Amino acid sequence: MKTEKNVLILGKVWPEPNSSAAGTRMLQLIHFFKRNAYHVTFLSHAKQTEFQADLSQLGITTDFVEVNSSKFDDLLNQLNPEIVIFDRFMTEEQFGWRIMDNCPDAIRVLNTEDLHFLREARKKEIKIEVELDFDTYRSDLMLREIASIHRSDISLMVSDYEVDLLQKTYSIPMEKLVHLPFYCEPSDQSSLSFEEREDFIFIGNFWHDPNLDAVRYLKSTIWPIIKKKVPKAKLNIYGAYCSEKVYQLTKKEDRFIVHGRAEDAIEIVSKSRVSLAPLRFGAGIKGKLLESISAGTPSVTMPIGSEGIASAEVWPGKVEADPTLFAEAAINLYLDESSWKAANEKSDEVLSGKF
Repeated sequence: MKTEKNVLILGKVWPEPNSSAAGTRMLQLIHFFKRNAYHVTFLSHAKQTEFQADLSQLGITTDFVEVNSSKFDDLLNQLNPEIVIFDRFMTEEQFGWRIMDNCPDAIRVLNTEDLHFLREARKKEIKIEVELDFDTYRSDLMLREIASIHRSDISLMVSDYEVDLLQKTYSIPMEKLVHLPFYCEPSDQSSLSFEEREDFIFIGNFWHDPNLDAVRYLKSTIWPIIKKKVPKAKLNIYGAYCSEKVYQLTKKEDRFIVHGRAEDAIEIVSKSRVSLAPLRFGAGIKGKLLESISAGTPSVTMPIGSEGIASAEVWPGKVEADPTLFAEAAINLYLDESSWKAANEKSDEVLSGKF
């Protein structure tokens, strides 16, 4: 008689919690199922990396899986999972039909991470300098992602903005959507004072286009304003998978320094006085900003950065779309201790309210 509950996770990539918010999110899902007495099997067709989490230490069964292989059918029949989680819609496209054929009673869960078509559309808006109307906007990526959501039993959404978008614009029934933000709590170093912190910071995975755009925008448009008013402060850029092109943005005489991967991101963010995240496009919840809030580090971001986390009125720092106002807000937070403390004190409120 079968007594153990099985959950199968089909990963787009092997989770790297120290490289991306998506990696952290996947580990949180794995820990949830472990706490609820599920045996977790994690399969992926991606190449393994030196920075991926060691899932075997958590008692997770792992294996490489080939796309379009009948061996996968045999494995499914052995596992007979109650729940199957597709890590992003591309994985559901590749494996969903085999799950339906071999495990028709399994609950099929799409872990969206964010809406890829939304990020693509916003990137297009920057390029063409025209705001798109999502009531009429169509793209191949949008049609694929919406179809995947319809095929799945439920979809996990990190951002309440995206839940509303799917309901109101694309008529996805609420019973198919689960708003499940990241879990986040104050770090042990969040109590570091204004005087104990120095410099500005940007942090983000450089496989992710919005991060590369943000760093270039910082260098060309925002940092030139800040550096004149705060002549001793540096802007430290950290991020996994930093290409040579990104390293070449370093300009030491301007105190604009690209460091690459952070060994301990939360420690570095905690020691920084102000976090900068001028994200002009993107989707989902921005892990870099949750890290700043966890660290008690006031941040300046744009509306897309704050989306799904908190409104501009309660933001632990400032939300500004205009680059000049963005820079002025960053300067004020860096130099004015009372403004910094007021922003710092909002961090716990944001975390306890939603995360």
